[in-house]
Amino acid sequence: MENMGEPSSYLTVSKGVPVYSSDGENLGRVVQVLSAPNIDMFDGVIFDTTAGPGGHRFVDAPEVGEIFENGIVLKIDAAAAAALPRPDANPGSLAVNPADLGGAKRGFLGRTWDRLSGRG
Repeated sequence: MENMGEPSSYLTVSKGVPVYSSDGENLGRVVQVLSAPNIDMFDGVIFDTTAGPGGHRFVDAPEVGEIFENGIVLKIDAAAAAALPRPDANPGSLAVNPADLGGAKRGFLGRTWDRLSGRG
């Protein structure tokens, strides 16, 4: 691994910095850091692989070991990194219906809807 500079934060990671496995293999370069800085939440990193089939891969925040000014080192080795998933769309929303709230007994219409929809 090259000199990656001082330890840093996900807030300062630049596009194009190298991503390394825990065993020192260069896996690729950062494409995007997924985060919500307004609530100080780091979700993970999308990087473009430089070896093998190529393409983008997503590594979740718990698998990110150290972040430096000029690179990222993962907690997983190269073999585990090869199995990382491609990034996919995040639904970004939740739906809640009355049955999720629990507590109160369902009325006639609620029970009928449950039967019709296959829930009851």
